[in-house]
Amino acid sequence: MDSTLPTLISVTDLATIAAQPDLVILDCRYQLDDPDAGTRAFEDSHIPGAIYASLHRDLSGLPSRFGGRHPLPTPQQFEAFARAAGISANTRVVVYDDQRLAFAARAWWLFRYFGHKQVAVLDGGLGAWRDAGLAMVTGEGTPPAAARDFVASPRADMTVDYRDIHPEPMPGMQLVDAREPRRFDGEEEPIDPLAGHIPGAVNKPWKRITDEQGFVRDRTELEQHWADLPSDQRLVCYCGSGVTACVNLLSLYLAGRENTVLYPGSWSDWCAHILHPGSEEKSG
Repeated sequence: MDSTLPTLISVTDLATIAAQPDLVILDCRYQLDDPDAGTRAFEDSHIPGAIYASLHRDLSGLPSRFGGRHPLPTPQQFEAFARAAGISANTRVVVYDDQRLAFAARAWWLFRYFGHKQVAVLDGGLGAWRDAGLAMVTGEGTPPAAARDFVASPRADMTVDYRDIHPEPMPGMQLVDAREPRRFDGEEEPIDPLAGHIPGAVNKPWKRITDEQGFVRDRTELEQHWADLPSDQRLVCYCGSGVTACVNLLSLYLAGRENTVLYPGSWSDWCAHILHPGSEEKSG
């Protein structure tokens, strides 16, 4: 197998390279309603050699009034996490979860945002690994022998903030909401203080990117999924807090659409600005 990682990696190919020293596997399982559930699940069973990456501790910054429920980690925070996980500039990284890429895609996007391209998502997630009869281990995992020299270099061109889309998006932008239709339509809102969606957005639910087993649909299906949005539009992906929007960003990348950005604060940041208008504080 070529040393360059594909964007999606199969369990068969991961099993072939899992023990190689220049590879780090990150387990990104998480539950929004139980922040410690991912840690418990990891300790119960995980892919051999994997290291746990927590959404709230490692893949998000500290929340404040603006910026959303899961703001991006600072470069310093992400750099410290990556180094402690044994990642340097040439390290290959594979990320997985068991929730149809909801959290693995966030990790994939963050590595790319911070300048690291050698990152792959495990297609089918932990369920595919388990169904293939591959080895699982228990415990807290084995930390790397020594921290590495990862340097986080954020790419500002991969994000927008509230000021870029309010009162309306900058010319050429199309907002894409990844939440389920009932939340998009304002029929229910279980998390954020306001129901509905950002004016002008279209709804592309993130769960439609994978099948029920968590395997990403093939490129033809992904291209068809996005075909109604012109290729010259800059697609601004958002969700509730900038997490599952990354599943859409991953699918767009796989479909060959790279004129895409994330609104990190997403609907939760938008709500904060609507409820606290006139603030000069920067969002995101």
